Amino acid sequence: MSAISPAELEARLRLHGLPELGPRRLRKLIDAFGNASSALSAPASAWRALGLPAASAEARRSGDIRQQVGAALAWLEQADQHLLMWDDPGYPALLAELADAPPLLFVAGDPGLLERPQLAMVGSRRASRPGLDNAHAFARSLAGGGFVITSGLALGIDGAAHQGALEVDGKTVAVLGTGLERLYPQRHLRLAAEIRERGGALVSELPLDCPPQASNFPRRNRIISGLSLGVLVVEASPASGSLITARLAAEQGREVYAIPGSIHHPGARGCHQLIREGAILVESVEHILEALRGWQQLGPASATVPAGTKQQGQAEAQHPLVQLLHAAPHSSEALAVASGWSLPEVLAALTELELDGQVACEGGRWVGRAG
Repeated sequence: MSAISPAELEARLRLHGLPELGPRRLRKLIDAFGNASSALSAPASAWRALGLPAASAEARRSGDIRQQVGAALAWLEQADQHLLMWDDPGYPALLAELADAPPLLFVAGDPGLLERPQLAMVGSRRASRPGLDNAHAFARSLAGGGFVITSGLALGIDGAAHQGALEVDGKTVAVLGTGLERLYPQRHLRLAAEIRERGGALVSELPLDCPPQASNFPRRNRIISGLSLGVLVVEASPASGSLITARLAAEQGREVYAIPGSIHHPGARGCHQLIREGAILVESVEHILEALRGWQQLGPASATVPAGTKQQGQAEAQHPLVQLLHAAPHSSEALAVASGWSLPEVLAALTELELDGQVACEGGRWVGRAG
């Protein structure tokens, strides 16, 4: 957290809790008065001159705001609970690029993850079984290769992405549309706890006790995309909030990926719409890595396996080629590209894995079998 005085910290928290005072207006206040303490003590007329709503100025002396600030300060005294501010050296650099970057971020868990290369995965809350399987498999492969998987803790695709990352001891970040003391949905309370226990992080820009409000969920989507190098939309209808995230990502200069589906499946139409609008069509993990060539050293773990150890542990479920095949079917040539191995090495490994029952060749493409 920034090295600011306790009084300035309290003042920022008080500003943060005021009604109708979003990120842009809060930054305007700080810029105008130099710090939060001065902004709080400025006359209401000075706030009006900046075009700020009367409701914000009038609430400054509210007992509720003071109580909220006291609760936040007590929360910050507990282990592994943090507050990142826009002038903090540890504030995530990609997010800081946004004009409406959150001035304050509450983080439960490891705040350092927010500076690591992240890929966002989003999609329908009422996803199909194939959609959930795709989210789970892609998250496993990408997290196993070093990317942090970022999503929104929602039911459906979000939950499958978080769980896939955790299964390979990868890291995952959940950006909430509620306060961190009001986790939502209730069905994911255990998942949220596991994310923290396994070295991940829960993140929110909202006051700790902020309940679920419909308007806050689209707003948090800019954080999901803003933290990430790219956004993968796994399955979505044309009216899905996931398309909001994808469009925000495009506006922020991030890569947008979409997995196609059947033309008869309503959940595929949002992805098809994004592809028509210029999103990268994704059928396998290497399509994502090709678009992120600068980060390929973080790609699937196969790229970093020493040559002398490739034949060891091929009976283990975590064999790097099996990881790739659990994400999506690949041809032998595509596996060579994705893994960084030579084609003869790939073919030799596939032969051993097929004998072990871990992979199978179907229609000219290799698939991973459940262990």
